[in-house]
Amino acid sequence: MLDYLQKCFELYFRYEQYVPSFSEALDILAKDYLDKIDLVKLLNVEDEEIIKLMAKKAKRITELNFGKVILLYAPLYIANFCENGCVYCGFSKLRKYPREKLSLEQMEEEMQQIKSEGIDSILLLTGEDRKNSPFAYIKNACKLATKYFSEVSIEVYPLSKEEYEELARIGVIGITIYQETYIKKDYEKLHLFGPKKDYEFRLYTPERALKAGFKAASIGPLLGLSLPKLDVYSAILHADYLMKKYPQAEIAISFPRLRAANTAFKAKHVVSDKEFIKFLLVARLYLPRIGINLSTRERPSLRDALLDICITKMSAGSKTTVGGYFSKKEDSQGQFEVEDRRMVAEIIEVIRKKGLRPEFTNWIRGVRPYELL
Repeated sequence: MLDYLQKCFELYFRYEQYVPSFSEALDILAKDYLDKIDLVKLLNVEDEEIIKLMAKKAKRITELNFGKVILLYAPLYIANFCENGCVYCGFSKLRKYPREKLSLEQMEEEMQQIKSEGIDSILLLTGEDRKNSPFAYIKNACKLATKYFSEVSIEVYPLSKEEYEELARIGVIGITIYQETYIKKDYEKLHLFGPKKDYEFRLYTPERALKAGFKAASIGPLLGLSLPKLDVYSAILHADYLMKKYPQAEIAISFPRLRAANTAFKAKHVVSDKEFIKFLLVARLYLPRIGINLSTRERPSLRDALLDICITKMSAGSKTTVGGYFSKKEDSQGQFEVEDRRMVAEIIEVIRKKGLRPEFTNWIRGVRPYELL
């Protein structure tokens, strides 16, 4: 994977400043399949008319490959202990505030609350701390979640292949892991200490999970930490690599933008709405069958506008605090600030008004979708 990325970087830098003409961009959009040079060129497009044409084609491709379905899920933070010195993160060990984790009884209360809103797909999250959130703790949380949800995924510290195998056996199907930035020199500056400082171990994490029997992997960068276009380019090609190497798996991509997280860190690279939308469109055009996730980091109007264009999965009613659903804890100690605070029922209504169908169980589980009355 490292050698592959290095070759991709070399190509990117050859075309980094190349902006295609209007007619050349039209020729690229007329293709059935894009190559890596096309990918860089489309990422450099600034013409809004071309971006609108990209959106029209992205909408057709999404509907062709995914129909009119939006899968809804909820993240559940079960612990916020962390050993990493990530300068941008609300869970970083650099921050001094009370840490906590849920007991199994508290987890069950949170899960019951999430389930009562119709959600049937859950993502369990922790900070990266093997002492306070050991593997056994995560495994027990996953076991409990499989009682309530048809689809259980995790976003925790990178595990070994053997640990992923244990989780796969109890019914965990998916992993979400963000590389944060693919640009190694910036990665090292942003992660001062802790296990997360190991760039390569993190980079190969999705593969360990997929080799261990996981059926889904979601990856991406955190936009704003480093050069956004290069990170998006790298993430798209990382996803392409995984799709080709693990064709039996469902691969998804996400481009979360850096949000305030009660830290002093300020992004050097601010991604505008125009850029953000373009990045999502290019991902769809280059990878017609990739899942594209959209989190509550984005404001409601933008999420609504993108729903029927290129998105396949989105979080709903999200809380980024430990115990944020049943116990209604405030977001002041969350991992990041949530922009879309609407309840699940409100988001379902928006989806239906756009002529789309909200789904609550992923196809890879082979279970009939749960329908709200």
